[in-house]
Amino acid sequence: MPVRHLLVLTCLTLGTVLSGCAAASGNRAAETQPSPSVEVIATPAPAELTPLPDDTAKVPEATAKGVKIRKLFDTGGGFVRLVLDPLTHDLHYLDGKANIYRLTISASGETKQTQVYSFSDVGGADAATGMAFGPDGTLYVAGNHSEDKNTTAIIRKGVPDASGKRVWSTLASTVPYPKSGTPFDHVVNGIAVSPDGHNVYFNSGSRTDHGEVESNEGAFPNTREVPLTSAIFRVPANAHDLVLPDDDAALKTKGYLFADGTRNSYDLEFAPNGDLFAGDNGPDADYPDEINWLRERHHYGFPWRFGDQANAQAAHDYDPSKDRRLQKGFFAVDKGTYANDLTFPQAPTTFTDPVLNLGPDADRYRGDDGKEQDASNEGKKLSTVTAHRSPLGLSFDRDKALPAPFKGDAFLLSYGAAGGTLTDRGEDLLDLKLSRSDDNYQATVKQIARKFNHPIDSVLLKNKLYVLDFAGAGTIWEVSFQ
Repeated sequence: MPVRHLLVLTCLTLGTVLSGCAAASGNRAAETQPSPSVEVIATPAPAELTPLPDDTAKVPEATAKGVKIRKLFDTGGGFVRLVLDPLTHDLHYLDGKANIYRLTISASGETKQTQVYSFSDVGGADAATGMAFGPDGTLYVAGNHSEDKNTTAIIRKGVPDASGKRVWSTLASTVPYPKSGTPFDHVVNGIAVSPDGHNVYFNSGSRTDHGEVESNEGAFPNTREVPLTSAIFRVPANAHDLVLPDDDAALKTKGYLFADGTRNSYDLEFAPNGDLFAGDNGPDADYPDEINWLRERHHYGFPWRFGDQANAQAAHDYDPSKDRRLQKGFFAVDKGTYANDLTFPQAPTTFTDPVLNLGPDADRYRGDDGKEQDASNEGKKLSTVTAHRSPLGLSFDRDKALPAPFKGDAFLLSYGAAGGTLTDRGEDLLDLKLSRSDDNYQATVKQIARKFNHPIDSVLLKNKLYVLDFAGAGTIWEVSFQ
């Protein structure tokens, strides 16, 4: 049995990553101003990223010198992606029904919003989760379709023709594979195109919280993860109607499986040097969330490890009553899926470490004594950020257009904690000064803005970073570096 199947045979933001929704209708819309009346699905962010009931309108504030923030406009909320057209430098933003809007910003700072595509144009899956441009202006949209307790991922490709309109086709899809019927069906979401435009990378999140058995009411007995989950896949950008099988050996042989052992890398981004990075959302227990340098044929530990800490449930003498990482209010904890598990599979290989956080910020952790600790204050390095921050919206100053002290840095959003008692709640913007250390990276991490309303994506253009809030009014903010 292939090791990454995680099937134990008797001889394994949101309820799902996307809520179900009907197909939108209509052709390309005329110019329109999105508003709170724009129809979007209710919960298109990852399951753990669902806005809390007590969320209120928030106004972000800078926490570092040389940073200024202004409001551009309100989308109406519920938008999941913000990307940049490399040819026109216009921003585009996506909701869960594959409605795509273009945002043009004039030299004077005025904005103009135009809906350019709807589901009837893009086609494919009925729940959109990811969007990316290739360097040639080709637009890729990732989505999922659920039916009969299974899900199918579909990636559509829109190539501009001579008139400037896009011709849409299916780049790749998966065969149907089993959902867990829990909030941990993360499905396919993050997508990125290689700098040379030759390959498309996409994340398929886990179907479990921490590798526990999730049978979906008995439909899939003893099932944990399957070959099409908890991994990063790569397909040729010139593919047409490619179908990925739910077969570990075939995925490896055909080169589609790029990296393994990621729980839910919702946002993929290439650095200026061509290295691929992604945040990774941790489980319901208080283990660190990660930032990973994703490399071919590397395994990043899920579900045997979170950060650099072993999954306690993998031990055959595990006693959840003594596990100080478990906090009430999280789905998996309250459901009791952290339990003694004598059939938990053995680790299949050695694992690649996450990027190390040198501090001073986003490095709180739960100590073995159950108390909250600050890693950098103790002279420690955390792998990588405070539990439940949900790292998203990674951007790089690839043109080194920013002034000191931000020149050449990376920037990372935190969607924010969905619960727990750790005091670092996220919903902020971090400055990351990445540097190579041996065979990995480490980063000095500093908060430079806070009090966003569940920010979910960002785009850096010259000396301005554009941040998209998912919750509330769905504001797009302009963060300027002076």
